[in-house]
Amino acid sequence: MKHTLFSLNRWLTCQSLRPETCERITDTISDRLRIPWLRGAKKVNISIVPPLVLLPVFLHVASWHFLLGVVVLTSLPMLALWYYYLTHRRKEQTLFFLSLGLFSLGYMYYVFLREVVPQGRVGPTQLALLTCGLLLILLALYRAKKNPGYLSNDKSPSNSQIECPVKKGQEKTKGFPGTDASGSLNNRTLKDDVRGSSRVGLDSPAKVKEDWCAKCQLVRPARAWHCRICGICVRRMDHHCVWINSCVGESNHQAFILALSIFLLTSVYGISLTLNTICRDRSLFTALFYCPGVYANYSSALSFTCVWYSVIITAGMAYIFLIQLINISYNVTEREVQQALRQKTGRRLLCGLIVDTGQYNRGFLRNWLQFSTLGTHTVHTPAEDIV
Repeated sequence: MKHTLFSLNRWLTCQSLRPETCERITDTISDRLRIPWLRGAKKVNISIVPPLVLLPVFLHVASWHFLLGVVVLTSLPMLALWYYYLTHRRKEQTLFFLSLGLFSLGYMYYVFLREVVPQGRVGPTQLALLTCGLLLILLALYRAKKNPGYLSNDKSPSNSQIECPVKKGQEKTKGFPGTDASGSLNNRTLKDDVRGSSRVGLDSPAKVKEDWCAKCQLVRPARAWHCRICGICVRRMDHHCVWINSCVGESNHQAFILALSIFLLTSVYGISLTLNTICRDRSLFTALFYCPGVYANYSSALSFTCVWYSVIITAGMAYIFLIQLINISYNVTEREVQQALRQKTGRRLLCGLIVDTGQYNRGFLRNWLQFSTLGTHTVHTPAEDIV
């Protein structure tokens, strides 16, 4: 509290604040922000609050006039990108984007029920379809937020089945390093032997660093990677998605694609229903850019503003969905694509939109077949086994 009052005094006197001072203020506010609960007050992550307050305010201001709508709807993506790069550079977890996504879904549905449905152009069947789509999105997001395939230290040696090099007079044994002929395990030398066997089994020091994670203290299978935001290794890691505040890996990649596809279908359907209601007798594309009289009353102006906000979000998610479909078709992960672009390796098509590393590509059909079986089997193909 003392630091907060001191910083407030500096701010009132127009003196500059240090970055660490701002972080302490944020931590103090986050620690004091609690809500009453059955078993005591629960701490609330401060990053979930801004979307709940700012999104309705911005959308209502944008519905006052066409020019205000252009300014607000243009600045919102820029602010979101600025906050993304700020947290990504600091390697921090944030619930801002998850809160923004969930609250956007709920608020768009609320505006639809309050402003669009009462006009009588939406039937019960159409409303039921839109509601089912929203529920399916939430179910798919719940599944996508589950364990993406974390690698734990106690399971990694048994899964990789490291073959320990033998000395003279000893028999060759498989399994845990440090195991004697009778099968007993020497816990004192387990970690050192795992590291040593990884070094012996590899030819180059570069591969040693790739397959041994010094932070998690385990041997990673091929295509696994350490997430610097989650702080743990993920099997077949694709990327860390801020919209679900979790990694996308072997166990939840299918649910992530399913959530994207359902969201796109539901969003386009909701946009078409809204435009057919507030801009009658016009095609969908024409009504999106030319809808005379839409700002004549507040209800239609707010609905039209929410439509354009949904269009911006849908366009961003459609781009992510397209990139994911391309990567799956070439059997590459987003992390492998970024690594290939940095190292200027692999085959690039369409100005880098398609990147084929050629390492795991087995053809379109076999790539999709492998993706459809992710997380359902424990035995990996030789190409994806430990080197």
